[in-house]
Amino acid sequence: MYDVILVDDEQIILQGLSRAFPWEQYDCRVVSTAMDGRQGLALVHQKRPHILLTDIRMPNLDGLSMIAALKSEFPDLQISVLTAFRDFDYAQRAIRLGVCRYLLKPSRMEELHEAVAAMTAALAAAEAARAQTPDTTESDTEAGSFLARTAVRFMEEHCCERLSLNDVAEHVYVSQWHLSKLINRYAKQSYFDLLNGFRIRRAQELLADPCMKISDIAYAVGYTDVAHFSRVFKRIAGKTPMEFRNSLK
Repeated sequence: MYDVILVDDEQIILQGLSRAFPWEQYDCRVVSTAMDGRQGLALVHQKRPHILLTDIRMPNLDGLSMIAALKSEFPDLQISVLTAFRDFDYAQRAIRLGVCRYLLKPSRMEELHEAVAAMTAALAAAEAARAQTPDTTESDTEAGSFLARTAVRFMEEHCCERLSLNDVAEHVYVSQWHLSKLINRYAKQSYFDLLNGFRIRRAQELLADPCMKISDIAYAVGYTDVAHFSRVFKRIAGKTPMEFRNSLK
């Protein structure tokens, strides 16, 4: 029996999908529904379903990041999108990230049947493959790469703030542990090395202004301890902040 979660911000659609579609015909059962993307994500982590049928344009949710997060963390999860958002490029990107079907509202019943049939067939094929080869290596290259790029871009934009690994993980909808693994894999650096790199590059820009004190620059780029800032700066730039400033003259 395959467990299904439905996510849509329209209650009438959730009710229709839950009651009108013959899930049992595909050996499926709806275990939970959600009207909010973040609640849907929490349910996926809690229930660990086999199938997710979700809208992709909901308030306070980046649909592509959500898909990338789920496919990266749960590579066997089958996802189909049911949405009114008619954008071909967006749909293509979603499919590259691992979406099985991208259905447009109002969707015909035969399209839903085909999508569920495709997802259950993929699940059965994955189970058969695992039975032959117990290799559980994640097949999340595209989703993981997308997620890592999104996280790194967010880190660069907010590097001068008090930014924790958890802050970034929440932005891309994954656990801290999983994000740390992705950053190491795709950026070839740890989270803190990457963050320090962004901060020191920003500090180098500010050091070009002779009116700014070293201590003020340290605070401006996210450090609360000037001595620590100086040590990190020298490790990355090969010079102390003052030596770097003097080299600009």
